[in-house]
Amino acid sequence: MTCSVARSIEWGTVSSTSTASAIDPIAEAAPLSLCAREPHVPADRLVAEMVPPPRFDSVRFATYIPDPNQPSQTEAVGILEGFAAGLGGAHALGAPKRRLFGRGKAPKTPAGPRGVYLDGGYGVGKTHLLASLWHATPAEPSLKAFGTFVELTNLVGALGFQQTVQTLSGHRLLCIDEFELDDPGDTVLVSTLLGKLVDAGVALAATSNTLPGKLGEGRFAAADFLREIQGLSARFRPLRIDGEDYRHRGLPEAPAPFSEEQVTKAAYATDGASLDDFPHLLAHLARVHPSRYGALTDGLKAVCLTDVQPVPDQSTALRLVVLADRLYDREVPVLASGMPFDQLFSEEMLNGGYRKKYFRAISRLTALARDAKGLVENH
Repeated sequence: MTCSVARSIEWGTVSSTSTASAIDPIAEAAPLSLCAREPHVPADRLVAEMVPPPRFDSVRFATYIPDPNQPSQTEAVGILEGFAAGLGGAHALGAPKRRLFGRGKAPKTPAGPRGVYLDGGYGVGKTHLLASLWHATPAEPSLKAFGTFVELTNLVGALGFQQTVQTLSGHRLLCIDEFELDDPGDTVLVSTLLGKLVDAGVALAATSNTLPGKLGEGRFAAADFLREIQGLSARFRPLRIDGEDYRHRGLPEAPAPFSEEQVTKAAYATDGASLDDFPHLLAHLARVHPSRYGALTDGLKAVCLTDVQPVPDQSTALRLVVLADRLYDREVPVLASGMPFDQLFSEEMLNGGYRKKYFRAISRLTALARDAKGLVENH
């Protein structure tokens, strides 16, 4: 089995009982299998890939179409355009890269928030606006970083805290998509990291479905870490964006799941498609660090899944959320048999502290399922 992947990736193989291997009459024609991939991603790739994902390569403020019934959307564009323009010229502190670790004291940053925080529901275009801000900021790509909250914490895990601060401290802008605080360790880590970056003159921008002062609620004893949470909140100017999920605005309902035979046939007929049994894929995700889920999908043109079932527990559900985000970023259609995606998560999960993550995953997987409909119709 061969596949096209980034040249910096090293691949390991694992045994798999996936659907692809179980119905492999002609090895050369068999689809790829996510369960047979175990990518090893070097740390330098994690840094180099801190740019807007492929889905947002070409987005700009001019391509954002505000809902005329939601004036906050038009207002957000104007504020962010001004914010980007204000990041031109020299680094905020006039300091070279790695200045934070040089001799002498760094000058103090200006008083007040050094960032913007886009708060709103699912599908109102927050990531579109965040990526547009990244593109509009007048600085070389190497001086701007864009990544999800999970990717940022994974970067700290790969490089170490001090090296992460040193690597990012000369940047003009750090964009953090899907900002979440899932545990006390993340709260202290991110509060300290962003504090050092702001002190070094780095501007911040973030998106989330949770106001900065409410981060962590429902996930852990947020009151015990109130100081850190309040410190994070003080670094951002909240910018509310109202609206309905554009992924469902004026679009047809998501297609119902297809039969296993239809999914399998489409996988074999689609160049660059993967084919996996959903329960086995969930088990495989537990063996691959979430920082590698992007690399796991390298080279894929479609993901085909059979026997989709409700996820069994919260740890599995959170891993699936990360995979859904990476597939959505890369615009990889998802064709599935079994249960529809809106039945993946239990009522208890959808009413719990991670409900916003789960609703985002449902929204994104539904959009990708709609994209995959033609795989069956064309074969």
